[in-house]
Amino acid sequence: MKRLMRLLLFGILALCLKQCGYPQSSIEKTLDQLNKGSVPYIQPKEVQQDNALVLLDTRKKEEFEVSALPGAHWVGYQQFDLEEFEKQWPDKSTPVVVYCSVGVRSEDIGEELMAAGYTQVRNLYGGIFLWKNQDLPVVDSLQQQTQRVHAFDKRWGKLLTKGEKVYE
Repeated sequence: MKRLMRLLLFGILALCLKQCGYPQSSIEKTLDQLNKGSVPYIQPKEVQQDNALVLLDTRKKEEFEVSALPGAHWVGYQQFDLEEFEKQWPDKSTPVVVYCSVGVRSEDIGEELMAAGYTQVRNLYGGIFLWKNQDLPVVDSLQQQTQRVHAFDKRWGKLLTKGEKVYE
């Protein structure tokens, strides 16, 4: 229910910002405005250097199918199932990194994991957008490297400065 309310508020905020012509100027400003900082951040370069991390993509399935971080597992946002996650990763000390486009949706999933007792949860700072902006590799649904990144919509896409933006 909490996730649904946050999604609704996120949608209302996005609509208001769109109507006001609000240009998101940077990932940092976006995160400062929309996130609580309740899930500790981890930087893209740190994630790339640690193969022991479980990477969870909290975006829509169609976003994940365009591109994802190599080795990431799709869990979705509205579809996220904590019980299924706990079956797959029962060790509460498993190091987990949640991500989405920039880090807003993933914060909610990170909070849920932390509330369930997971102790090593981090939110990827800047999400897949900053990852790609730093020239780090993304892969398609066949695990082949790609330049394509789902940019959510044209407003959010302004934060993605590298790669090929996809809006489908």
